[in-house]
Order: sequence, then C-alpha cells, then structure tokens
Amino acid sequence: MKNFKDKLKESCFSILPIAVIIMVLALICDLDAYSFVLFIIGAVLLIVGFAGFNLGADVSMLVLGEKTGKSLTHSRKVWLIALVSFVIGIIVTIAEPDLSILAGYVTEISSGILIITVAVGVGIFLMFAMLRIVFKIRLSIILIILYVAIFVVAFVFVDPSFWALSFDAGGVTTGPMTVPFIMSLGIGVASIRSDKGGKDDSFGLVALSSAGPVLAVLILGIIYNVQDLPYDVAQIETVSSPNLYAVCTEFGKGFLTYFEEVAISVSPIVIFFILFELITRAFHRRQVLNITVGIIIMYLGLVFFLTGANVGFARMGTEMGKMLGDFAGGWLLIPVAMLIGYFMVSAEPAVHVLNKQVERMTSGAVKARTMRTALSVSVCIALGLAMLRVITGINIMWFLVPGYAAALVLTFFSPKMFTGIAFDSGGVASGAMVSAFVLPMAIGACSEIAAEGATMAIMTDAFGCVAFVAMMPLIVIQVFGIIYKRRTAKIHRSFISVEDKIVRYEVD
Repeated sequence: MKNFKDKLKESCFSILPIAVIIMVLALICDLDAYSFVLFIIGAVLLIVGFAGFNLGADVSMLVLGEKTGKSLTHSRKVWLIALVSFVIGIIVTIAEPDLSILAGYVTEISSGILIITVAVGVGIFLMFAMLRIVFKIRLSIILIILYVAIFVVAFVFVDPSFWALSFDAGGVTTGPMTVPFIMSLGIGVASIRSDKGGKDDSFGLVALSSAGPVLAVLILGIIYNVQDLPYDVAQIETVSSPNLYAVCTEFGKGFLTYFEEVAISVSPIVIFFILFELITRAFHRRQVLNITVGIIIMYLGLVFFLTGANVGFARMGTEMGKMLGDFAGGWLLIPVAMLIGYFMVSAEPAVHVLNKQVERMTSGAVKARTMRTALSVSVCIALGLAMLRVITGINIMWFLVPGYAAALVLTFFSPKMFTGIAFDSGGVASGAMVSAFVLPMAIGACSEIAAEGATMAIMTDAFGCVAFVAMMPLIVIQVFGIIYKRRTAKIHRSFISVEDKIVRYEVD
C-alpha cells in the first residue's frame, strides 16, 4: 500500500503540471463544457493509471525481462537467443497501447496490418540488438547502416505521403509496455558479460527496436504502392450537449473498449511468463505470486491510463488544435506546443522506467532528474518544429535528414553509454501522451487550416509529431554526454593535480 501511495504521489507531480496548463489553455480558448469535464475526469484516470502501471511494471515486467535475459545468455545458444528475442519483440509490440492509438488514426490501412508489420519489424531488430550485445558490436555502426538504409528506401521507393507515418510508427512502438521489458532484457544479457563494455551495451535495445519498424512500415508503403494517401477528416466526431449521462456513457464505452483491448494485448506476455516458468523454473513461488499480482495491477493501470488519455485528452487535443489553427494563421500553435511538450514528457510512463534504469546503471552518476530535464528540453523543441510543419507544410525530410545526420555524427564524440541512452530516449519520449493529445491537436489544426484553403494534407503535415519527439533526444542527450565527459575529465585532472601536489609536499 505504501508503494502505491509513493507511486500516486509521483504520478501527481508528473501529470498535474501538464493537466493544469491544458486546462488554462482550454479556458482561454473558451472550449465547450463537455470537453472540459471529460478532460478533468480523464486527468484523474491518468494519475491513477500512471501510478498503477509503474507499480505493476516494477514488480512484473522488469523482473521477468531481466531474468529472461540472464537465462538466455546462460544457455550460450545463439540461435535460442535470436529466436526468443524475435518472439518477445512481436509479443510486447502487439501489447503496446501507443501503437494502437496511432493505428486508430490511420484511415486507409487496416489497423491489424499496420500493427503486425510494426511488430515483425520490432521482433527482427530486437533479435539483431540482442546479438549485438553478445558479439560486442558497436551500436553506432549498426545505427549508421540502418538509418542510411531507411532514408535510401524512403527517397527511392516510397511516396512522400507515407514518410511521416513511417517515422511515427517507429516512435510509438517503444512505450509503457515495451520499454520495461526490453530494457531489463538488455540489462540481463549484459550483466553476464565479464568485460567493462557490458554495462554500456545494456542500452541500445530500444534504439534498434524503434528504428526497425520505420523500415518495416516503409516496406509496407512499397507493397501498398502508396500514392498521396488521403485522410478521412470526417472521423473526428463533434461533441453533444453536456450532461452526466453523456459523460458516464463516454467513459463507460472507453472502459469496455480498453478492458478488452489491453486484455488481448497483455495475454501474450502472460502466456510467455507461464511457458518461461514451466521450462526454466527460474522463480520461486513467492516471486511467481508477486509477478502475477504485478501484471494484474499493470493491466488495470493501463486500462485507466488509456481510457483517460483517449476519452479525456484526445477530444480536448482535437478541439484545441482546431481553435488554435483558426487563430492568427495558426502561429500560436508553436509556443503552445512547446510549453505542453516541456511538461508532457514527465507524464510518459516509459520515461520514468528509462530514467530509473539510467540512474541505476550509472550508479547515480546520471540522475533521473537530470535525464528528465534533458528530455523535457528535447520534446519542447521537437513539438515546436512539428507545429511549424503543420502551419507551413514543409517536407518532413528537411528536418529528419539533417537531424539524424547530426545524431549519427555525435555518436563518434559522445561516450558509448550516452549514445545508447540517447537513442533509447528517443523511443521512450514518444509515448501515449504524444499520440493521444499532440497528434489529435495537430490533426485538428491541420484540418482547420486546410479548410481555409491552404494546400495541406493531414497525412504529410499532421503526422510526424511522434517522429520529431523521437529524433530530438538523440541530439540533446548526446550533447549532454559530451559535456558530462568533459566535466568528468576536468574533475579527474584536478584530482590528479591535487594528489601530485600532496606527494611533492610529503617528499619535500
């Protein structure tokens, strides 16, 4: 009970700032009372769900992932590591709520086909990521080859209308369900290695797992022979008159939907846990009970979180986007999105998992608070650029190509561990809150500006928000790593200098 209270307190500090900001903006924009009430209830559900998910993930996904990683490495069978990693990648991605949210906004491709494509992409590249740790291959080399391949395929074979969606798909795969399991899996594998590089190589699994789906969805675009993919704006529903019955009905439908969807999503993980325990007997009875209870708590937390995000936040985001898009040519979108972005990253469950793992693996040298600040700055800049695209219609590649080029060049100067942390951060920052609030806001603004005569397509201009959020931390965190490296070296030199003076004094 005490642990839940601590998580609830942490959840309040994470979500209340962004909730208050959005409420103030809603009052300024004079949005309707119905959306406002839905948002307030949604914020409460987010706080409770966020706390439940974090508590459940700590005692279930993290423990199961780390134990799986250690067991796989102890087996010394490369084919088994590859096979299990591939299966795990598919299982946890299908269970990822962020991916379901994004797939729901794509009107011209079946959600099931998109989710399976992304899941296979994660499975293949998680397999490569695990083998990279085993064979001690430098992460930056794989990332350079992978991103060069991604941009070549995009420019040569895929229609520009599919680019933004492809990069968004890579960002949403690594969310609250995927990150705890994959990160702990990498730590489990790396802990078996006796060399000093094992700890550094424990990061990077999320990076490859989020880059792989980009390539997979681009290939899907080739298969579909996409040409200027249209978007059905009519699916964005208007609200009815505010009353208690309507509010209860709205949330009732949300709970029923996500009770079923999250149950289907979590079931492969439950099956994997049962099979893993029957085959390995890795956990004693008390641990099995703890993991089981943890999965149940995590399940309920996700149901609450997704219901609050989709029923309360998504509608508010769409209406706020329309309102801001209709005011002063939409230019107010940029500062509003940057303000929201700075505080929104703290409301992402996966971000807290990453920050704790970073603090743990660096023995406290890199604080979770410092990571959170760096990610907040990254998302702030990212959403500003994303809204600039919504207003101007600039091709997304004018941002992504130089952005990823800069990130890849920095891999040669940033410490090895920070490279892995940076590319992992890109995956975790682009989570449910971006998909459930920022993307609807961009779609709402884009549809409003397009209605006023601007030559603008939602598939090319509104989509891409997640891609920017996934890209900016790669640059900011690596720059932070270079600064950290220089400061550490300076302190080390000062220490040696003082030590040398003491020795000289004693000799004299």
